[in-house]
Order: sequence, then C-alpha cells, then structure tokens
Amino acid sequence: MFRDYISFKNFRGDFFGGITSGIVALPLAMAFGEQSGLGAAAGLFGAIAIGFFASLFCSTQQQISGPTAPMTAVSMVVISQVVQSFDGNLNEAIPSILMVFFLAGIVQIILGLIGVGKYIKYIPYPVISGFMNGIAIIIIMGQIFPLLGYVASKDVELVEKNKSLAETKIMTKIFQEIKSESQLSLEDLALIEKKIVIARQVSQDEILEESKAISDAQVKSAAGIIKNLNRGLKNINWLEFTFVIFTVLVIYGFKELLKLLPGRIRFFDGLKKIASSTPTTLIALVLVSAIAIYFQFDLYTISEIPQGFPGLHFELFSGFSFDTIRPLLMAVVSLALLGSIDSLLTSVIVDTKEKTQHNSSQELFSQGVGNSMAALFGGIPGSSATVRTLVNMNAGGKTRLSGIIASMLLLSILLFFAPIASKIPSSVLAGVLITVGIGIFDYRGLKAIRKTPVGDVLVMIIVTLLTVFVDLVIAVGVGLVISALIFMKKMGDVNAQKAEITRLDKSEELPWDDEKGIDGKIAEKIFVKHLGGPLFFGNTTDLQILYQQISDNSEYIILRMDRVTYIDQSGLYTLEDIISDLDKRGKKVMMVCLQKQPEYLIRRIEIIPNLISEEMNFKKFDECLVWLKRHISAT
Repeated sequence: MFRDYISFKNFRGDFFGGITSGIVALPLAMAFGEQSGLGAAAGLFGAIAIGFFASLFCSTQQQISGPTAPMTAVSMVVISQVVQSFDGNLNEAIPSILMVFFLAGIVQIILGLIGVGKYIKYIPYPVISGFMNGIAIIIIMGQIFPLLGYVASKDVELVEKNKSLAETKIMTKIFQEIKSESQLSLEDLALIEKKIVIARQVSQDEILEESKAISDAQVKSAAGIIKNLNRGLKNINWLEFTFVIFTVLVIYGFKELLKLLPGRIRFFDGLKKIASSTPTTLIALVLVSAIAIYFQFDLYTISEIPQGFPGLHFELFSGFSFDTIRPLLMAVVSLALLGSIDSLLTSVIVDTKEKTQHNSSQELFSQGVGNSMAALFGGIPGSSATVRTLVNMNAGGKTRLSGIIASMLLLSILLFFAPIASKIPSSVLAGVLITVGIGIFDYRGLKAIRKTPVGDVLVMIIVTLLTVFVDLVIAVGVGLVISALIFMKKMGDVNAQKAEITRLDKSEELPWDDEKGIDGKIAEKIFVKHLGGPLFFGNTTDLQILYQQISDNSEYIILRMDRVTYIDQSGLYTLEDIISDLDKRGKKVMMVCLQKQPEYLIRRIEIIPNLISEEMNFKKFDECLVWLKRHISAT
C-alpha cells in the first residue's frame, strides 16, 4: 500500500527534483525565519515539517511546500503582537505564538473537509494583485533597517528616550492586579504595600532591557519604519550596507558576469556549468558568507541554529494564554486563508503546465496538516511555493517523493551543518529577502494600469495600502467588497441596457422577431418588458424606473422572462411590489417563458397564482399572443 502511495517509478527525476528544490529552499527558509522574529531555525523547522507532511498528503504531487513571503509577513505581525502582550519576553510568548500557527493549520484542515477550496477561484485578480504588491512592499520595507545596519535596541538615544515609557509599562504590569478604589479591602491594601516594595526594587538594568524591547517593537510595523527612517539614516552601518548590496548584486549579476569569462578554458567552462544549475540565492549565501567568515568582518549574524533533530513543543497546549490568543483569532483565519489561496494558486499553475486536475479539498487538508505539524516542531507556517515547485518540475520531479526528499535534505543540513549555518551574516539574508520582495510584485498588473478599468486599479491600490499599513485580512475583505460592488454596478448597467419596455404600436424596430406582425389594435394595448440576465439587488432600482414608464393607456403588461436565469430575494420582492401595484392600477400582468430557478421562487412566495393566475403564465410568447387576440377581440 505504501509503495502505491509513494511511487518509486520516477526515482531519478524525483531525487534530482527534491535535491534542487531543497537547495533553493535553504536560504529562503532561513531568511523567512529570521524575518519572522523567531530566528532562522524556525524557518528551517517549518520548511522540514511542512515540506514532509504536505507532500505526504498532497493532491498536487509536484508541489514543494515551506515558508513563503506572504505567510511570513502575517506571521511576523502575529509574533510581534504576542511578544508585546508578554512584555517583550519571547520565551514566554512562544507557546501562544505556536498555538496561533497550530490553529491556522487546523482551520485549513476544516476548510479542506468542508470543500471551501473550490470558491478560491472567485477572488478577483485586482485583489490578488494588490495583495501581492502589498506583501512585496512589506518584505522590502522590513529589510530597510538591516540594509542600513540599524538596530533600534542599540540606538542609545532612542533607548534613552523610551526609558520613561518602559518604567510606565513595568509599573503597570506590577500594579495591574489592584482593584479600583471603590472595591478596596484591607487585604488589597496589604497587596498594594507589597507591590510598592516590588516596584522600588526594579533596577535600572530591567528598565534598560524593557526600553530596548520597546525600541525594537517600534520599528517593526510599516508606520514605525517610516517614522524612524531618519534615525536609521543617521546611524547607518556602512559595512552592513555593503554586504547587503553585494549579496543583491551576486544574486542578480553572478551568472551574467560568468558569461564575460573566456570560453574553451576547462576551469571557466566547469564553473559556468555548475553555476547554470545552481540557484543564485544559494551562490550568494555561500559566497558572501564565506567572504565574511574568512576575513572575520564584524557583522551581525543570524540567531543560533540548534544542532540535532527538532523537538516537539507540547507546551503549546499547556503553556499558551487564551486571553493573548483571543484578539488574534482573525489572524488565525488570515493565515489559514492566505496559505490556502497561495497553495491553490500554485496547484492551478501546475495543472496548466502538466494538464492535470488537482483536488482542492485534499490540497487544503495536506497544507493544514503541514502547518499544524510545523507548529508542533517550533516552525513558522507556510504554503505551497510556486518557484520551488516549478524548480522541482524542471529538474524532473513528478511525484510526492520529490517533496519528501527536499525535506530530508534540509533535515540533514540541520543535523550536520547547523554550527556553520549559525555564522551566516544577517546582511546576507537581508539581501536575499530584498530580491524575493522585488520578485513578488505583480509586474503584469502594474504594466497594464493605463489600460485597466479605473475601478480595478482603485481596488488594487486600496488593497495594497491596507495590506501594508493596516491588516492583510481587512485588505482582502475590503477588496472583495469593493470588487463585488463594482461588479454589481456593471451587471446592473448591462441589465438596464438590455431591459427594454416597449409599446408594440410605437416601436419602429421590435427587439425580438416573434413580436413582429401583430395587429395594430392589439399592439396599442400591450406593453412588453424584456428582462435580460440575472434579476438581483444590483439592478432593482433600474427595474423600478422602467416600470414607471408604463402609461395608463396600456391594459396588458407582458413580462418576458426568457433570459432571466437567476433571481435573488431583492429582485423577487421588487418584482412582487411592481406586479402588485400594476394589479391595483387595473393592469393585467402576464409572464412568458419563466426559467427554472425564478419560477421556483416566484411560486414559493405565491406571486403565482395570487398576483398572476396560472392562465396568465405562458411557456411561449406565441401562446401569449393567441390568448391576447382571443380576449382583446372579444372585448
């Protein structure tokens, strides 16, 4: 059974695909982990756990999963908020942070089980474009201070400025258990005395550490980065700056530089061959880090990566604070939805290239399992990564075995090379992330702005700004609402143009052929109302305006429903009000060619037969004409 599930028929292709994509994932996983605030190790733990378990249960077998830029951007916000609620103590905040990530995976599993994945395709392109542009800006802005070599907690002036705020925060924490004055008892007074003693024992070192934590927190958000940019420019570290720029130049220019080397020289030809099959991010990681380590430059390094198999963090179940997590429940949903969207978009790309059809429910289930297991191992969440998946496919990977091999490669690096990886400069990972951010921008959408409808451009800009300065969930939600309103307005306009109210004896050119050649005496007593497209709340106003054009001389109102395939509650009640009013005015309303869904609802609220008798409901317009000729001639 296991052999049927894990196929070894394409072992050679899967092996090289897994190794190649694992190499690509290494610098990105470390960079995303470092940016998140949990350290490079968390990025590796996440890449290993998500890569293994998501591949084990996935529907898109070529996919390679791990930490991605959008998921890291949200994770960074979550981590920052939780750490702040624990007064800057990361160790105390870890269980609550991991619980948020664990719950996000559980939500993804639930989304997969209830089949939500099939609705992802209804997210409009301007929303996705704006969201991706916002993520790109967040990633790049997050590397501005690493680029400048500025560390807020080492800015003496800023730390000194925040000392009074640190004292207030410490005092607030000490006295937060004290009740209001009206509720004080003798026991409370004794407690106050104890708290005063504790407050007096607060040392300057404790205030200094709190002030440093506050300073670091102030430069995490987009607004904080902009506000403190001048401080970074004043305290620029030129050595850090040089290494970040050098890393970016290597990533973009190393292969181009090799093309300038003379050919037909064995060493140069071998170097070109190796470089052509090696990701430039890995080349930059190894080359620039080797230079920094060899020459012993005084650079900031990444957080220490523990060597050995990652342990399970069961304390996330016993040590988390529900009061801390409760305000972050929307962040849980945000991570789940974002990871789902990111993964399913990758699956769609694979389907397009491979002519396959993924199972969206299974895909979400696998990503949910991967993210939950990543949280248990202390890693950051992620999703299916498009670039790594395409690298896997191009290298020959075809089955889920390739993703498992990529995960095992990262695990082996963690087991045997963690001490070396811990010496990688932060500036190198900052350079990697800057190039990642540049690559995330939706250049296709940005190039087409001049040719894109104003409404779509507006949605894209609003989603981008909200993503950067407010919240990713709010950004997507607002984008969807605005897009829906624009769509409804367009559909209402289209239906208003299609909808015609025509008196047959006055029309020079009748819209439909079956309405031609009607006797003039009959035509002057008839108004025909053509309804086209769905009748929904977006066009009920237009329907009421058209209804008001019916003159008092007309005795018979024909509602042609041939092209109304759908009607919602707003449209249904508007139609009922119009028919009811026409009935009071002595008009006879007739319906022609009701479609299945509209007829079901119309009968449910008894427009037929209470307002329109069965006799006045016709399957074809010809039947309606026969009835009209007979009754009008008789009168």
